[in-house]
Amino acid sequence: MPLFRQSPPRFIMLESIKRNWFSNLRGDVLAGIVVALALIPEAIAFSIIAGVDPKVGLYASFCIAVVSAFAGGRPGMISAATGAMALLMVMLVKEHGLQYLLAATLLTGALQILAGYLRLGELMRFVSRSVVTGFVNALAILIFMAQLPELTDVTWHVYAMTAAGLGIIYLFPYITRSVPSPLVCIVVLTALSMFLGLDIRTVGDMGELPDSLPVFLLPDIPLNLETLKIIFPISVTMAVVGLLESMMTATIVDDLTDTTSDKNRECKGQGLANIASGFLGGMAGCAMIGQSVINVKSGGRTRLSTLIAGSFLLVLVVFLGPWVSKIPMAALVAVMIMVSIGTFSWESFVNLRNHPSSSSIVMLSTVIVTVFTHNLALGVGVGVILSALFYANKVGRVFYVASNNDHDVNQRDYSVIGEVFYTSAPQFATSFDFKDAVKKVTIDVHRAHFWDITAIDALDKVVLKFRREGTEVTVIGLNEASATLVDKFAVHDKPDAVNKLMGGH
Repeated sequence: MPLFRQSPPRFIMLESIKRNWFSNLRGDVLAGIVVALALIPEAIAFSIIAGVDPKVGLYASFCIAVVSAFAGGRPGMISAATGAMALLMVMLVKEHGLQYLLAATLLTGALQILAGYLRLGELMRFVSRSVVTGFVNALAILIFMAQLPELTDVTWHVYAMTAAGLGIIYLFPYITRSVPSPLVCIVVLTALSMFLGLDIRTVGDMGELPDSLPVFLLPDIPLNLETLKIIFPISVTMAVVGLLESMMTATIVDDLTDTTSDKNRECKGQGLANIASGFLGGMAGCAMIGQSVINVKSGGRTRLSTLIAGSFLLVLVVFLGPWVSKIPMAALVAVMIMVSIGTFSWESFVNLRNHPSSSSIVMLSTVIVTVFTHNLALGVGVGVILSALFYANKVGRVFYVASNNDHDVNQRDYSVIGEVFYTSAPQFATSFDFKDAVKKVTIDVHRAHFWDITAIDALDKVVLKFRREGTEVTVIGLNEASATLVDKFAVHDKPDAVNKLMGGH
């Protein structure tokens, strides 16, 4: 019997490990290989954007993917160096150099871990479905636009290779789904390019691949307040943008896989990953929507796929660099075009006619701001603000005040129904007849709720205006939360309240 009591926790732990790591072995390994190949040009490109050596982005992608595989809260999501983060680093690298970037990366990680412990991941519940859809569509457009330079001013061979790649990606699954079609696309087009000796752009043309493993290092900077003043603003911005993109990507992968994730653990995991990246000479990163979609659509589901992607990336660039450098960019462009097509929510076009206009405006605004500014945080921020405004306006309209004096000509009863806050407070304040010659007024708020000090101020003004006309006022039915606000902020029950109102209250 004692042995039986000790066994369940072990079985639970083993079952958890199996579910999170080895429940989809073949799919995860193959998907991880595809993602690793797709990460290489992205990491190099983002390094160039940030103004650092390509190995900084490659080391970061390896490190962040591996650490987040163990510490992250969303199995199957790919995190690495990203363009959104790279854009934030440009001025810091230009003005202060790589060492300050490494320090900023470490501070970014620390701030993200703090955000996880403060449970800021739960703020995702304030992001509406319209904002998520707009975010997805904007990213799909940005992913497609990022491929256009590889398709501009090139020979017909590039177009032919890209078209062939798309053909393989979409047609190969009709033959078999045992091997991810994007992996087949990359292998076949690389072999074809080498066999025919095509003079087209390859991964090797993007930048020099590192030939050594990353080493542990400390940023060579002075540890003083002046340094903190330089890196803190950048670190805060990167922490916010990184967490926002990661939380949005986690939500998308949740939908794609019909599973849930731990957003607060993801915050901590991203923080640990960025700290590790900074110590190994890498830049800050976050979740990648494109690679995450590639992973899911290639069959990746568990943490193993993320681990394979990061580990195989390092093996490819360090030990198989000469072969990897021969991969034609056309093959990777075809994969990323597939990602953009698969990521875009095509049904959102139909929903423009079926959904409420406010939802459509939020979605389109998120898309437009994100695409034109290339700032994911700004686009999502605009969407969240618009959602809040539309919601407040909608709730504020579901409000009315009814009155009657059937039982006594000297008394009028008012019934308040709905939510009273800053949008409905003006309507509340104008819903009463202050010149009505009655001796007593009862305001019944059983079916109402007062949310903020604007609502309490409106209640004050109504009560005090009635009293100024010589009418006795009684407020009944305050719920506990509303009564607490009234007790704390209302002045109509304070001495000399009428004089305060007339004096400019």
